[in-house]
Amino acid sequence: MNKKIAILGGGRIGEALLSGLLSSGWREASEIVITNRGAERVAELHERYGVDATADNAAAIAGAGIVVVAVKPQDIDALLAQVGANLTTEQTVVSVAAAIPTAYIEERIADGVPVVRAMPNAPATVHEGMAGICAGSHAGDDQLALAEELLSHLGRVVRVPETWMDAITAVSGSGPAYFALLAEAMIEAGILLGLSRETSTQLVVQTMLGTGKLLRDEQMHPVELREKVTSPGGTTIRAVRELEQAGVRAAFLNAIQAAMDRARELAEGG
Repeated sequence: MNKKIAILGGGRIGEALLSGLLSSGWREASEIVITNRGAERVAELHERYGVDATADNAAAIAGAGIVVVAVKPQDIDALLAQVGANLTTEQTVVSVAAAIPTAYIEERIADGVPVVRAMPNAPATVHEGMAGICAGSHAGDDQLALAEELLSHLGRVVRVPETWMDAITAVSGSGPAYFALLAEAMIEAGILLGLSRETSTQLVVQTMLGTGKLLRDEQMHPVELREKVTSPGGTTIRAVRELEQAGVRAAFLNAIQAAMDRARELAEGG
């Protein structure tokens, strides 16, 4: 396979992938081309990373083994009109365009081109992301493995059936916003209790980071961790009771269901 990678779209996720690939050493700057519509942004990406950067999507995909579609969903039709007919079955398309099904892309590109759909999230920009991937009708294990290796440089990756991708969007794609909302509420609570905003922010952010690492690295179940922190008759159980009485658990279930419903609406053109 040609080692060249074309990243079509130099926004937040496109740049995060570029940075991850270079910092990991999986690809050299000479093996990557990235595109953007704005001349100023093209120049910025070239200067910052030393890669070939261009506004010409059709030229960028020539000879690329992997073509990453990293534009916003509303821009995908225009992009595919530029490059679709020029893609070949020797290339693998990896789309990170939110809510766009693989069939939608396959209908707009050359026949038989393998497409892998991915849903990364915002922590990908600091190489701690989570991505779900699924195969289109022409993609097999080799293409999935390639996409998995590609996205592993931004964090962790799970393979799922495409029918689960809207749930992936709702849980991990939108997930950073839920944690940010929780962090905001906890920081405000600290301020209410007399802490400075700076101190409260440090306490909350580091606590969230450390808790996440405990759950991941120690493979600890959330219930186990909660029980370890919760002493009989102590402060934590009093707080947990208030949260349960306020319906926080049910609110999260309803919110994530609503996010999945909206993802499906967007996939259907809503």
